[in-house]
Amino acid sequence: MSDPGKGMFITFEGSEGTGKTTQIQRLSTRLEGLGKKVVISREPGGTPLGEDIRHLLKHADGGDNMVPRSELLLFAASRAQHVDEFIQPNLDEGNVVICDRFLDSTTVYQGVARAIDSSTVETVNQIAIASTLPDITVLIDLDPEEGFKRIQSRNTEPPDRMEQEHMDFYKAVRQGYLDLAADHQERFLVVNGHQSIETVEQAIWDGIKERIN
Repeated sequence: MSDPGKGMFITFEGSEGTGKTTQIQRLSTRLEGLGKKVVISREPGGTPLGEDIRHLLKHADGGDNMVPRSELLLFAASRAQHVDEFIQPNLDEGNVVICDRFLDSTTVYQGVARAIDSSTVETVNQIAIASTLPDITVLIDLDPEEGFKRIQSRNTEPPDRMEQEHMDFYKAVRQGYLDLAADHQERFLVVNGHQSIETVEQAIWDGIKERIN
C-alpha cells in the first residue's frame, strides 16, 4: 500500500454496466470538498502507451483472435507503464489516485473467467504492479444481466471486444469478484449496485470515510 503520510490509492472494480465511472466522479467531488487533490485514471490505459494497448484490447481488428495469455500480458504491460508513469508518482506527491480497474480485474477476468492458472496470473500481476497496491478497492456488485441491460440502454456504438462474451463468462466474473473480496476484506468495500445512484454514492462515501478515519 502507499506509505503513511503519502497519497491514497483507491480502485473501483465490478463487471460491465455497474456504474463505476459515475461513482468515481462523485467520490472525486466529495474528496476534493475535503481539500484533497484527486487524479482519476483507468485501466487498461492511463498513459499514452496504455491507451494504445487499450485500443488493441478492446477495439482493434487484430485483437479478434487474441488468446488468453496474450490478453493477460497486454493488460500487464499497460499496468506496469501506468504504475511507474502515473500512479506511483502521484502517490509520492500526496495525491489521491482513483483508478477504474486495477490488478483485481486481471485476477478475475483472466484468472477466473479465462481460466488461466491462478499462480501464473499472480506472478504476472506482481511484476506489473511492483509494490503498488490499492489502499481501498470499491467493488460495485451487480447481476450481470442487469448490467448488460444498462449498457444496451445507453450505448449507441457496437459493443467492444470485452462486452461480447457470453453471459456465463460474466457470471464467473461476478462470482470471482465476490470470492476475492471475501479473501481480502481488509481492502475491499462491497456495495450493492442494484440500488439508486445516490444510495450507492452514499454507501461508498460512508465506507471510504470509515476507512480513512
